[in-house]
Amino acid sequence: MDLRTLPLYVPRTFVPADAALTDPVVITTLYEKLLDRPVVSTGEFEAWLLDRSELDAALGQAGSILYIEMTCATDDPAKAKAYQDFIEHVEPAIKPLAHKLSQRFLSLHEMYPLDPRRYEIYRRSAKAEVELFVDKNIPLQTEVSLLSQQYQAVCGAMTVTFDGKERTLPEMGKFLLETDRPLRERAWRAVAARRLVDRERLDGIFDAMRGLRGRIAANAGFDNFRDYQFKAYQRFDYTADDCKAYHRAVKDLIVPLRKKIDGARATWMGLDRLRPWDVAVDPAGRSPLKPFDDVAQLVEGVGRIFQKMDPQLSAFYQDMKGLGLLDLASRKGKAPGGYQNTLTEARKPFIFMNAVGVDDDIRTLLHESGHAFHACLCAKDPLVDYRHAPMEFCEVASMSMELMASEGISFFYDDNAARRSNIEHLEGVISVLAWVATVDSFQHWLYENPDHTPARRREEWVRLHAEYDSGIVDWTGLEEERAFLWHRQLHIFEVPFYYIEYGIAQLGALQLWQKFRGEPALALRGYKQGLSLGGARPLPELFEAAGISFSFSRETIAPLMDDVWRAWEVLNKEPL
Repeated sequence: MDLRTLPLYVPRTFVPADAALTDPVVITTLYEKLLDRPVVSTGEFEAWLLDRSELDAALGQAGSILYIEMTCATDDPAKAKAYQDFIEHVEPAIKPLAHKLSQRFLSLHEMYPLDPRRYEIYRRSAKAEVELFVDKNIPLQTEVSLLSQQYQAVCGAMTVTFDGKERTLPEMGKFLLETDRPLRERAWRAVAARRLVDRERLDGIFDAMRGLRGRIAANAGFDNFRDYQFKAYQRFDYTADDCKAYHRAVKDLIVPLRKKIDGARATWMGLDRLRPWDVAVDPAGRSPLKPFDDVAQLVEGVGRIFQKMDPQLSAFYQDMKGLGLLDLASRKGKAPGGYQNTLTEARKPFIFMNAVGVDDDIRTLLHESGHAFHACLCAKDPLVDYRHAPMEFCEVASMSMELMASEGISFFYDDNAARRSNIEHLEGVISVLAWVATVDSFQHWLYENPDHTPARRREEWVRLHAEYDSGIVDWTGLEEERAFLWHRQLHIFEVPFYYIEYGIAQLGALQLWQKFRGEPALALRGYKQGLSLGGARPLPELFEAAGISFSFSRETIAPLMDDVWRAWEVLNKEPL
């Protein structure tokens, strides 16, 4: 479907229906109208604010469509140029005007105070944005965005010729599930070798980003980019020290579980040590789980999971399917990874992923569907700023959906295969909590040591990777491949310091899963209640509305890991 033809959630009242939303002159004229409009009462102030929300939503959707089109076809020069023009010309033109509108909002709020509970979060966010804005950072931020596009293009172009066929890197992942160990090794080495071809280019992109980010932080009066970015992400409820406490808790509580799991895997496989191509295959030597042959079966099966789980969530999913808002298959030229993007005027979610017919594809679609449900449940809020939550809670929406939907995996498998899938998922939960600590620790180091060399950066990555790894995977002879593993983590390049959210959210998701296993209706009611608030309340209140605690301390992690470990042992109790 042409995303531009989606009907609007509500008719526009301020932005003209035929406004060219990629034309900087048209857009700046609309923002200037808001700046110049007289406001002499509380009612006029609130109407002004709603018009600003409408304009922000219209512009946001225009940018989202260009981004979606670019990531769906990174090898299409026209789509790449359209997105590049937007970030080079439209976004820089709007940033100073958006800053002035936020300043005006704060000034008008002093004269015509609005409902303090309703607008508390909006006012807090506007204040942080105003304090952070520096005019001379706009061109630097544009340069960073263009570098992000380069990263997408480099990764999207990566393919390998394997067994006589050109394949994308996501496609190659399925070979790591094969029981033929020499085949797995060849596949792993082929992908690693392909990534190394672009190692200097990707290192150069990151170094350029690092320099620009340091300048951006300094311009805004910060000693380092880490502290700047924490404020830019509006992390009002936790600090960098809290993140480091999470890192320490992971070392003490989660790394030992990884050692147990990988030790058991090595024993089952009859190996003294695992190699990197041994960590995804079934340890008992069974054929890989193959849940579907084509994407249509994936869409249908996940639809049946939601149909059984909850009628409202099912209706949201079927609406996406009917409108063509799912682009799921892997293909050449498509950007890596998966995401959900909200079309802010239509108030509809779009899901992007690279499905290749493996078990993890089910979890990815469940994950992104959780984000989509979040967008649907808070779509009614008239303020676009409240139609998205802090990322720490957004990821609760997605990760808890993966866990709560575990029983529905049986739509794809028989009982034994479903149990295998759920064992792998629980192992993945443990692994992701450790991987979050690895990536987050690395990002702290990167910007606490801004003058590091590429060689020193590789050394630190290897040190951290070893620290949070099980210690049972042998990297002998693969030292260079290991040193550049961080290149595959797009967050380090595109959304720096956005990764601890996954750890915080996973702990929240585990709490919801605990509830769901005992009282599924209660858990789903809390889930939907929390998501329906969007970003209208502070982060701890969003967790509370969902019936869970906002905490990622040792005291929270320890009992949750005990529960996960017990569940893993129960699933492994009987032979498969």
